[in-house]
Amino acid sequence: MSTTTNTPIEFWNEKLISEYSDGKKELEKRSRYLLSKNTDQFGDINFTNPADEEEYRIVSEMISDMKYAIEWMRKGRRPGNLRGIDRRSAYERTSLLDMDLFPQIDMKPKQVYLSDSQREKLLDVLIILSHRERQCYLLHMAQGMSLAEIAEEIGLKKRTVQQYVDRAKEKVRVKVSYLK
Repeated sequence: MSTTTNTPIEFWNEKLISEYSDGKKELEKRSRYLLSKNTDQFGDINFTNPADEEEYRIVSEMISDMKYAIEWMRKGRRPGNLRGIDRRSAYERTSLLDMDLFPQIDMKPKQVYLSDSQREKLLDVLIILSHRERQCYLLHMAQGMSLAEIAEEIGLKKRTVQQYVDRAKEKVRVKVSYLK
């Protein structure tokens, strides 16, 4: 005679999600500690120790990666995919994380740290643009180049650049209104 127990079946992914969630909580605790340690009396973040700043950056990236992995495991598909084409833009998303793609500004602005949700929203907005739209949009809006300069730089007609920028602006407008 066999006895059966009424213990819930725990699937491997549920255990993994639990472990990742615990790890994410520990990383968030470390991130809060680093921020509290480097916040001045006015509430501004000011890293005086470069090692703390580097550790905060690494911990923030790890938290973001953990959130992504947890969401993937829960949904069983790539997070943020509104279409159903899981492979679309996978390489573009990772290339957007490379800050060399963003234009350089000669001024020394105050460094701003994006939260994980702000970073995800920025990536979600930029990922909807095609490569050309993103290139023209960033050169025009962030770098401040004229349409003629962009056309000369990338070898297109000015009117074509204008169309890319207009389409990109419309896509960004729609996506930003959707995210609010």
